[in-house]
Amino acid sequence: MELELLSGEALHRRVIQETLLAARKRVWIATANLKDMQLAMAAGRYQPVLEAFDRLAAEGVAFRLVHADLPSRPFRRTLERFPRLTGGGLELQICPRSHWKMVLVDGRAAYCGSANFTGAGLGARNERRRNLEIGVFSRDPALVRPLEELYDAFWRGEHCPRCAFRRACPDPIGAES
Repeated sequence: MELELLSGEALHRRVIQETLLAARKRVWIATANLKDMQLAMAAGRYQPVLEAFDRLAAEGVAFRLVHADLPSRPFRRTLERFPRLTGGGLELQICPRSHWKMVLVDGRAAYCGSANFTGAGLGARNERRRNLEIGVFSRDPALVRPLEELYDAFWRGEHCPRCAFRRACPDPIGAES
């Protein structure tokens, strides 16, 4: 299996800049924390990742995002600026048990590691201010396919009927059993 071990700024560059922003069909993200992450642009400028999501959604890219807690206030404020995303271009699913950190792109690339979808995790944060994160990146179907299958099973709610936290869940998937 071909794997690339990533840490620091390489996480942002490989996972976000080179892979996520080149998506053509779908982006599936799992994270515990969801914040208004910024992307590094030319000439030392930054933009919210949701602005890039909106551009990609206009080109037909579908987004699914699993998160454990209410997104940060800045994330929610930024999201409100993009009706294409709030109108279905970005599907959100909350699960208090979600502690996964994954980015899956077009069924062809996968990141799995410790970094949340935040500025200090996968964002463009300064090297001295970012979290110490590590993860693996691969385009190998032997890793990408099983991660997508796990993610999709979660998205369909296969874990929900047996979840011990179902009664406390803010948005359980499927009918109660």
